[in-house]
Amino acid sequence: MSQEFSVTFVDDATGRERRAVIGSADSSILDAARAAGVDIAATCGERGRCRSCRVKVLNGHIPPATVQDSIQLGHDEVHERFRLACQTRVIDDCTIMAMPPKAESGHQLLAAGAGPAASAATIDSGVEKHVVRARAPVEEHHQSSDIEEILGELGNRVDPEVPLAVVRKVPSALRKHRGTLTVTAFDRRIIDIEAGDTSEHMYGMAFDIGTTSIVGSLVDLETGEQLAAVGSVNPQAVYGGDLMSRIAYAQFDERKLTTLRARALTSINDFIKEACGEAGVSPSHVYKIVFAGNTCMHHVFLGVDVSYVGLAPYAPVVRESLVIPAGELPLKSAPNAMVCFLPIVAGFVGADTVAAMLATRIFESDGVRVLVDIGTNGEVVMGSKDRLMACSAPAGPALEGGQIKHGMRGAVGAIERVDLDDDVHCGVIGDTAPIGICGSGLIDAVAKMLDAGVLNGMGRMRNTGLHTLPQALRDRLVGSKEDRAFVLVWGEHAGTNDDISLTQLDVRQFQLAKGAIFAGILMLQEVMDVPDERIDELLLCGGFGNYINIESAVRVRLLPALPVEKITYVGNAAHLGAQIALLSETERQRAGEIAKRVEHVALATRTEFQAIFVNAMNLEEDESLVVSL
Repeated sequence: MSQEFSVTFVDDATGRERRAVIGSADSSILDAARAAGVDIAATCGERGRCRSCRVKVLNGHIPPATVQDSIQLGHDEVHERFRLACQTRVIDDCTIMAMPPKAESGHQLLAAGAGPAASAATIDSGVEKHVVRARAPVEEHHQSSDIEEILGELGNRVDPEVPLAVVRKVPSALRKHRGTLTVTAFDRRIIDIEAGDTSEHMYGMAFDIGTTSIVGSLVDLETGEQLAAVGSVNPQAVYGGDLMSRIAYAQFDERKLTTLRARALTSINDFIKEACGEAGVSPSHVYKIVFAGNTCMHHVFLGVDVSYVGLAPYAPVVRESLVIPAGELPLKSAPNAMVCFLPIVAGFVGADTVAAMLATRIFESDGVRVLVDIGTNGEVVMGSKDRLMACSAPAGPALEGGQIKHGMRGAVGAIERVDLDDDVHCGVIGDTAPIGICGSGLIDAVAKMLDAGVLNGMGRMRNTGLHTLPQALRDRLVGSKEDRAFVLVWGEHAGTNDDISLTQLDVRQFQLAKGAIFAGILMLQEVMDVPDERIDELLLCGGFGNYINIESAVRVRLLPALPVEKITYVGNAAHLGAQIALLSETERQRAGEIAKRVEHVALATRTEFQAIFVNAMNLEEDESLVVSL
């Protein structure tokens, strides 16, 4: 029988304590935290490759520091009993202080926009309201029923099958307002019956469920007007910052899959209530909801096992469009809605990519266009009306601030822009003292450090010839050759009182992330025989892509060396595509046709991809350069 240990977690701000008893000899501090209901982020998926789960052991025996502890925290913090919760086993009763995350607020979450959602589609949402006057049966000898009387008034405008949940509403609804009823149908299927005339109230919601964030909008299904926008960081992020980390967490463990799913369902239910409250409408009048998301998010939301999505050949369980009553999920906040899931292309090219194609109309293009969604799991689509190809580029969380020593999401206090001349100048979200650096700032910083000679084309920080740099930049290069860092903001000017810097390891993580995106583009260019000059337009989409400096992205070879006028921001195309499918059944059906047309290129199976990827990690075009990681 294994020995049990008590692990107490102390909130440094409030002094509140939570406790868990751990009986497994292989349990980590992170396992204990989850058992105690304490959220400690594990951005890297418990692999010891980031600092997000950093804790301090206040008392109790702990194992010696691991190599990952020393790399991520440094010897000084290790000596002061700081540890990575995911790497430290529980071997004694102990008290732990979870280090507070950066005070991130005011996240920059990009929705589809506040204008009319119907601008790209003719409104034919599939939702119809029929106002009828029906009489309850009054003569005993006349064999009839409430349902028959109502259906008799509707004729062939609806299918005669009535769901049980709707049947239960009929007796009282029929006997109010002198038999005036509003019958709501989706694709001719009855989904609600109400007393009185409610024909003016017909709403829907569109959601983009991303790995990092969730955004949604409430839309009037009659006019196409967006009535409210909602969004926040995906609450599943504490279980891993990238898709593979989240899949690994839930793999072959139904309980953990349920945990991930519950977080998503709770979030969406809350968003529905929030949006309806803001717009002053009843959630019972939300009749259609469209979801776009990557394959992992799609399956988790449905409660479908994701274990085999994370194993070769990475096949999804289902690819087709799905329409499910909200009660089956359950989405209790919208009890009468039909929930539509857009189709999937492949294991890592999901419904969000299909929605983005729907929004950008890339499938109707005469010339070759490229759609690039830069995020934790990047996707690239290339083609025209004649042929479409897509691939997944697993960039990981670095471009969202994950696995970067002072990285953070795009929130108040994040460095989002960097300029270098004789010194460093940073633009900060919220125009306040910086507390970290987000993805757009990271791209900018690397580009400007490259221009200034602080970095070379292989991404190495300068160790020789420092006398050629301005004195202020020279002073910002700190540490030895092994742990080199470049200070962006000195502690006295930072909101944390600590220096905010980019380390050599940060630059390597950035190169891996941007290299994955760029290699995906290069691979499709090679397969389709499309040189740069044949690309008519590159469409940059996603919540993160909208904020990056295009010149910097081209400079560090995140994007091809196209003229700036050929690169276009298109905002959150996945969310816009979901809105289009919400307002138009014609477009929702078209999404299924698009998904079938797209040819999926599995990068890992291409023998030439490794060489392309290694070259893509370089910050400058030079085939003689080899990145040493």
